[in-house]
Amino acid sequence: MSISLLPRLEWEAARAAHRVQVEPEIDPARLENPVESFMWTYYSYRPRELRRYHPGALATLEDAPEYLERRGYGARDEGVGISEAFIAQRRSTLEFVLGLLEATASRPANFGCFGMHEWAMVYQLSAEEIRHSKFPLRIGSAGTNALVEEIGVRCTHYDAFRFFTAPAIPLNVIHPVREDQPKNEQPGCIHANMDLYKWAYKLAPIIPSSMVFAYFQNARALREIDMRASPYDLANIGYEPILMETAEGRAEYARIQKVLAHQTAPLRAEFAAYIRIVLETFTSSAQ
Repeated sequence: MSISLLPRLEWEAARAAHRVQVEPEIDPARLENPVESFMWTYYSYRPRELRRYHPGALATLEDAPEYLERRGYGARDEGVGISEAFIAQRRSTLEFVLGLLEATASRPANFGCFGMHEWAMVYQLSAEEIRHSKFPLRIGSAGTNALVEEIGVRCTHYDAFRFFTAPAIPLNVIHPVREDQPKNEQPGCIHANMDLYKWAYKLAPIIPSSMVFAYFQNARALREIDMRASPYDLANIGYEPILMETAEGRAEYARIQKVLAHQTAPLRAEFAAYIRIVLETFTSSAQ
């Protein structure tokens, strides 16, 4: 895949279209609940950054001197694009993310966790200690604790596991650590699928803004199911609960989890393919 040249009229139109798409998604009015706020508090990409247009490393912007002032950009023969020096600087991260994406995709999906990671984050906490304390626990503290103990916890994702309460940690079937993340991630995991967004924005502006935004939208859909299946009562802000205390609720969660994993799979493949082409293209150009 060669590097494409985007005339100014073309990339200006793409930039305008990107802003039109993103603007409704970053309305401050959407940030008043734990689904929407998570996208800006847990993830560190700011609204202004999501709004910003980047064509990605495999495109050159014609007649774009203003982009020379941006991090990661440099002059190319026909215009402005991501600099080879910047890509070389980020090569180890590109290689790590590619390895993580490929390892995750290579494993069978596990749909038997039933969203208990969110319950393990409040297990045996007092009402004052709970993170989203303005939302009551739907079946109360005693009911929540009993359900965690009854169903058990089978979380493979380190960045969910690290928020477990101390009493919940020994209840998990494994003890994930950061170093083993490429060995543990699997494509049924809600949080592993959400984190396509994290890895994409960490690699911006090498990754096109269109891909970063697509992964943002995917992550938000995943976060919604995450919180609908959580122990919190969010009905008063419009989120119908998935009743994890019932067999029917757990079956519903697994069904939706499968749908979202199926939707995420091509995004993961696209992301891996893009990184692979960047590494190949800029290795060749450096020789």
